[in-house]
Amino acid sequence: MFDKKQKSYTDLLGKTNRIVEGTTIKGDIISHADFRLDGNLIGNFQSGGKIVIGPAGSVTGDIVCKNADIEGKFEGKIQVTEVLNIKSKASIHGEVTTGKLSVEPGADFSASCTMKTNAKNILQNDDQRNTK
Repeated sequence: MFDKKQKSYTDLLGKTNRIVEGTTIKGDIISHADFRLDGNLIGNFQSGGKIVIGPAGSVTGDIVCKNADIEGKFEGKIQVTEVLNIKSKASIHGEVTTGKLSVEPGADFSASCTMKTNAKNILQNDDQRNTK
C-alpha cells in the first residue's frame, strides 16, 4: 500500500556531473546532463544541458551547450543556444556564439561575439560552415 519506488542515485543528486579542483582532463566530454567544472579541461565539451565553469576551472577547447555560466578561464570557441553568463572574475578569449549574453563588470571578455536570436540558426549556420 505504501510501497514507494526508490529513486536512483543520480535522481537524488539532480543529474549534475562534477569535476573537482585539482583534476585535469585531456580529451572530449559529451554529456546529456548539467556539468560543473572546477578542474581543467583540455579538449572539447558538448552537452544538451548547462555547463558551469567555477572560479578555479579552465577550459581550452570548444564548447557546445544549451546554457553556460563562466566564472573561471575559457579559451576557444563556445556556442550557447540560450544564455551565456560571464561572471566578474571570468576570462574569455576566442569566439562566442550565443542567444543571450550577460557580462558582469570586471570580466575579461576578449572575444568576437555573434548573437543569434533563434537556437536553430546557431546549429544550422555551423553545419553550413562545416560542409563548405
